[in-house]
Amino acid sequence: MKPLILIVDDEPEIRDLLSEFLNLQGYRTSVVATSIEAEAAVAREAPSLIMCDLQLEDADGLIVIERLKKMVPATPILLLTGVYFEPHVVREVLSKTVAAYLYKTTPLQEILATVQRLAGPPPA
Repeated sequence: MKPLILIVDDEPEIRDLLSEFLNLQGYRTSVVATSIEAEAAVAREAPSLIMCDLQLEDADGLIVIERLKKMVPATPILLLTGVYFEPHVVREVLSKTVAAYLYKTTPLQEILATVQRLAGPPPA
């Protein structure tokens, strides 16, 4: 079965772009806009990877990530955000919380390489 990627972002353009791109690469995707939808999606099916924005309309992304980690502790989380962090914050704080951290402006091929590293490649 194809790996499932859960995309949590309140910007529909970002959700749609990532979903379409990853589907074309052979992944299954589930897209949600809120923390409540994210928890419901994880309860339905544990994803192979969670891609989560930091600033959601209904919740702080780090709080959402902590709740999702409790639900599916073995699932890696990729923080994909427009917020810039100082390198020491990434090393000291985020590296303990998420498996990877990328800016939303990261080229799609680099996002794909990170997805493949964290979720594994889709079946041929």
